Amino acid sequence: MRTFTFRNSRKSYHGIPVIAANMDTVGTFAMAQALSKHLMFTTIHKHYSVEQWKQFVSKHRDCLPHMAVSAGSGKADMEKLTSILEVVPELEYICLDVANGYSEHFVDVVRRTREKFPEQTIMAGNVVTGEMVEELILSGADIIKVGIGPGSVCTTRKKTGVGYPQLSAVIECADAAHGLKGHIISDGGCTCPGDVAKAFGAGADFVMLGGMLAGHDECGGETLDRNGEKFKLFYGMSSDIAMEKYAGGTAEYRASEGKTVEVPYMGDVEHTIRDILGGLRSTCTYVGAAKLKELSRRTTFIRVTQQVNYMFS
Repeated sequence: MRTFTFRNSRKSYHGIPVIAANMDTVGTFAMAQALSKHLMFTTIHKHYSVEQWKQFVSKHRDCLPHMAVSAGSGKADMEKLTSILEVVPELEYICLDVANGYSEHFVDVVRRTREKFPEQTIMAGNVVTGEMVEELILSGADIIKVGIGPGSVCTTRKKTGVGYPQLSAVIECADAAHGLKGHIISDGGCTCPGDVAKAFGAGADFVMLGGMLAGHDECGGETLDRNGEKFKLFYGMSSDIAMEKYAGGTAEYRASEGKTVEVPYMGDVEHTIRDILGGLRSTCTYVGAAKLKELSRRTTFIRVTQQVNYMFS
């Protein structure tokens, strides 16, 4: 359990800082219902309508402290965000999500969002360097999403050659954010509870999960039957299937930067939640951390191979 007070919104957070990613196959209302029971967080994907938000909140207002509304950086995104917050004014968290946070336009969007919604806590990203973390915090963001290319269905590194090793990015960005009393989310790269623990050990305040929460009843995506075995579709939000679904196809000037996979059907997400939380508790006992807050102060990373790092107390 962690408690934070955010630099710009001045609001407080209390919960388990594990977040379902704002992908339409993971960041669903059903996932928010399941995770909020454990005080875990969900960034709801941006493709729900205002009416769908209104209907959900009318029945599940208790989930709101552990939910964020997501938006891109376009004019239509901002208009829809405004409409949702008019319908659900008590919604405290906004997630401004773009694939590339390195633009003057995005910084300006963060600044204007802060001016328009001074009391909301703003998540913004994605970036991977300390300098940009500082820029976004000073522009009004409270929590910075860190990660370019580490996700299991993200192909940005292969398609563009752009990326940053996730562990290194988290260490660097956490240091920059904490110097300004800001916070970060490690977004992407976790495949097991041990990876979640490493992200916290590296200094992340929150850890965002996509693939680890895919394939469950609470997820979106089509359920498939392959010779008696069930699978669910899981895809990146820059994949061809997502672009076709929401934008009528991938624009001619750009390449798809996400892929579609079939993940084994996992049933209810409850078992996976307990597996993650149990792993984190065990990590804390191994390294001598009485609380999750102490984890980054109780660990040192040692390179074992070029791909694998372990924590030692």
